[in-house]
Order: sequence, then C-alpha cells, then structure tokens
Amino acid sequence: MAELRWNPLLRTYTMVAGNRQKRPHMPQDWCPFCPGEGKNVPDNYTVFKYDNDFPTLKQNPDIPELEDDDLYRIKENYGKCEVILYSPDHNVTLPQLSLEHIKELIDLWQERNNDLSKDEKIKYVFPFENRGKEVGVTMPHPHGQLYAYSWIPLKIKAELDSCKEYYNKNKKCLLCEMNKKEKNFEKRILIENNNFISYLPFFTDYPYGAFIVSKNHKSNLSQFNDNEKRDLAEILKYLTGGFDNIFDKIFPYMMVVHQSPVNSNEYKDSHKYFHFHIEFYPPLRDKDRIKWYASSEMGAWAATNTLLVEDTAEILRNNIKKFKDLL
Repeated sequence: MAELRWNPLLRTYTMVAGNRQKRPHMPQDWCPFCPGEGKNVPDNYTVFKYDNDFPTLKQNPDIPELEDDDLYRIKENYGKCEVILYSPDHNVTLPQLSLEHIKELIDLWQERNNDLSKDEKIKYVFPFENRGKEVGVTMPHPHGQLYAYSWIPLKIKAELDSCKEYYNKNKKCLLCEMNKKEKNFEKRILIENNNFISYLPFFTDYPYGAFIVSKNHKSNLSQFNDNEKRDLAEILKYLTGGFDNIFDKIFPYMMVVHQSPVNSNEYKDSHKYFHFHIEFYPPLRDKDRIKWYASSEMGAWAATNTLLVEDTAEILRNNIKKFKDLL
C-alpha cells in the first residue's frame, strides 16, 4: 500500500510506500532487465520503458487506509513510476554508448514525457538516474527512472517560483542569464556545443555538481528537435565520461531533469520563464571520500561545498577532454 501524506510545515507531499520494502537486490546469476529475462522485457531492444514492479505512484492508485483531516491530509498515490532501460548490455555504462544510442534514450524520454502529459492528473514529469552503490543503486544494469507526479514537488516549485519572480522583475529568464554569466566568466564552463552548455554553477553544493542547460530558451523535453536531442546526447556522453575519468572508476551520481510542469493552472505560463536543464549530484569529493549530505544540508537546507568550484571545474573540464581524446 502507498499513499501521499501532506507535510503542513513544508507544504508538500511525502510519498509513503510500504511496498518498496519488497524491492529485490540484484540476484547473483540473473538480471530481470537483460533481454528476454524479465516478464516485461523483450528479447531485443535498444532502449526500453519498463513499468516499475514496485511503484510508489500508480495510475490505478491504492485506497488510503487512514482518514485525513484539515491538518493531516492524505491523497491517493496517483502517478506513474517507470524504469528506463538504457541498453540490453548488462555491463555497459552511459558514456560507453554511441551518440545515436543516447539520442534514442532522449527520444524515449521525450516520448514518455509527451504520453504521460496527456493525463490531466499528471502535473510534473521527472526523468532521473541513480548511478552507483554510493547512492543506493541495487540493480546495476544500466537504467534510469521516470516519475510522473500528481503534484509539483517542492524543489521544482522553489525553482519555478524563483524563475517567475526574476522574470516578472527583470523581464528576462534566470537560466538564460546564468548561461551568459558563466560564459563571460569562462572558468566554470565544462563543455558546450551548438545547443547545450555544461558548467559547474557558481553556487553548486556538490564539488562536481554539473548543470547541463539548453542554450535556447526552451522549457520542456517536448520542445526539442532532432538536432537539439543529438547535441544533448553529445553533452551527456562527454560529461559522464569525464566523470568516470577523474578517478578512473565508475563515478556515482544522481542525474535529474528539471523542466516545466504540465497540466498546471498555477504555472500555465511557465514556458515564458522556466528553462530546461539537467542537474547532477555526484557524492564523491575524492576517489574514496563521500561528500555527505549531513545535518546542515538535510535539516536546514544550508549546503556546504567542501571544494572550490573553480578548482573542480578545471579538473572536470580536463578529464572531459581526456575522455574525448580517447574516443
């Protein structure tokens, strides 16, 4: 059973999902995501959408067991949880895929985004990837996930409100201005091409917390054409390859797609002021040292970056170049 419980202090929902306790760790001699092995996985695929076997959110939601009131509100766990398989090869990683293969992955993101957006109850579509045991990954087959929420999650809402306020005050897009600022400063730029730019933002709270930002003012995956999707594939490949090159190991991270909401009256004009970008939260600060998100970060949302952004940008930029030179 799963449900949504309202947090009146933060004014957002917590997903309560007892069914997630049943999630398996990877069996030693079998992978449900390899071709033909799982009940929902075909014998042949390049990339593939797989409905999560242990979903927190469902389009046929559970009925909450408790009754709510004005203070402690409860909603059905309406939404969708999907697994996005990156490749049939169990041992490959994202930067090892070809550019055309990664472009097919982005095509699938776009297809799922567009399809789920047709459901009027869905308010936000969120592709993401957890990579590495350091961030709790239990299934090492290359994959990401996609959640479709029936509300707008708090962090996304905070970004939307900041971008809206900036736009109303300055008649400019906040992310567009960030792109200009980083381009002018140069030292935090990692890589760019015709349609996308990647940098370590001035304020990033992880030592290698890179952003990938569209150069064109576009707010949602649905708006990207084939050339833009190829350029996004290129940036994803080279950035993640650069990550792996830093410590000569699989580099753990959380990768999240931030885009405009769907079916939202409150943010119906967000295409004017919100700007598509991808954020990375990599927990390593050294080869075998974790940058923990500890009490200050979790309890007060007061982040501390333990390394100078301009220094780590140079390290990552140089390792992206080394990765490209090896190809």
